[in-house]
Amino acid sequence: MIKTPYLLYLGSATDELSIKTSRGLAMFRPDGCVGEFRHDDCPLTLGLPRLGFSDAAKAGAKTLVLGVANAGGRMGAELIADAAAAMEAGLDLASGLHSRLKAEPMLVETAQRTGRTLHDIRDPRPDLPIGTGLRRAGKRLLTVGTDCSVGKMVTTLCLEQEMRRRGVRADFRATGQTGILIAGSGVPLDAVIADFISGAIEQLSPDRHDGGWDLIEGQGSLFHPSFAGVSTGLLHGSQPDALVLCHEPNRPHMRGLPHYSLPSIADTLAENLRVARLTNADVQAVGVALNTSKMEERAARQACDAASDETNLPCTDPFRFGAGPIADRLQAVFTEAAHASIA
Repeated sequence: MIKTPYLLYLGSATDELSIKTSRGLAMFRPDGCVGEFRHDDCPLTLGLPRLGFSDAAKAGAKTLVLGVANAGGRMGAELIADAAAAMEAGLDLASGLHSRLKAEPMLVETAQRTGRTLHDIRDPRPDLPIGTGLRRAGKRLLTVGTDCSVGKMVTTLCLEQEMRRRGVRADFRATGQTGILIAGSGVPLDAVIADFISGAIEQLSPDRHDGGWDLIEGQGSLFHPSFAGVSTGLLHGSQPDALVLCHEPNRPHMRGLPHYSLPSIADTLAENLRVARLTNADVQAVGVALNTSKMEERAARQACDAASDETNLPCTDPFRFGAGPIADRLQAVFTEAAHASIA
């Protein structure tokens, strides 16, 4: 078990997208976060108290979450030094980076000497099966995207909150490091060997007989040359009944690839439906979710209206405006389907 509460690490990050793990915890587990650690050259903040490691420990923090990400998930010298200092101050470490804490001799030695614990979130279970494609009982929704880091996790969590508010059984199924820290369990999908991706998702979302929904966090994009393989395995393994497409308006190009432009919402939706039909021929799109955090409200609402007109689906920013329109469509579509099957 990873001990809470957390101190969230920003370090010297300057890119908003690079701190999405820390930001996700501050958004969805604020009661479990006592503060943030950042250097003077870091212009970013989560709006939490800025604390040093010793002060954080005195305030009750138990674990420093290295909630930053970079290309390749590598640990730099500054981060390693900070992590060691945090352990000296009495904090455990949790990291979702591809580089493992347990692979850094300095951190292993410090942990052993101070009695601290190292948690590598991206270590998948060793017993993952290969996918079978066999139909499973229950209903599943998967979020997909035009690109990486466009709000798939946030959308999935907002839908969980909205559906539970309506009295519908709904459970968030985490597939990335941030989601796993929020949910307390899940599968770090981008660390799974390719042959086992679909099987890992079948294991994450097994048969369900209570009438509820598994809401599965999406990863990557079918249109991203670096990560389309993860997205494909996720679509096949999740066997989704419903898809929600996530998009960030005005993004200039695919994340990390300035030589690749973003696909259109309509093209992305069509391709995800095509790929998903391999394991569920009846999959349906039920909504579009926009990340409008960088837009003024009027422009954000206009972007939602435009996306709705383009797809003939409800569109909202689920964090800013609520997930209600998408939940309405989901309930309407699948209530009608249930009545039709009975008839």
